[in-house]
Amino acid sequence: MSLFNVSSAKEAALIDRLASLGVREEDLDETFTRSSGPGGQHVNKTSTCVILVHRPTGLAVRCQVSRSQAMNRFLARRRLAERLEKIQSDHITEEQRHIEKTRRQKRKRSRRAQIKVLEAKKARSEAKALRRKVNGAVED
Repeated sequence: MSLFNVSSAKEAALIDRLASLGVREEDLDETFTRSSGPGGQHVNKTSTCVILVHRPTGLAVRCQVSRSQAMNRFLARRRLAERLEKIQSDHITEEQRHIEKTRRQKRKRSRRAQIKVLEAKKARSEAKALRRKVNGAVED
């Protein structure tokens, strides 16, 4: 039987995703409150809004998308997984950002070196041009 009122494949995928992130069910604090917004009498009578707190990180997620508490529990866990993945990927992208910055700096240095070489070539050609004979000049 499904805990979240979704297909067993989706539930299994979510459980695997949370396990790969190192999230255990024991680490989650789950509370229910009344939702706000449209829904009328049903929203005012039942506590379908799910607030999920991951104790180790202190990350809190609130979900009141559906009128079904089971669906909101599923969606809150999925949202928590997305946020945890984003936090972990930011650490990776920080390292990638540093590597890319180093590459850009090296490119700038090589471009500056090329400019210096071109300026040296130009100066050399001007020095050689001064040694040439002037056209139309008569030699003594």
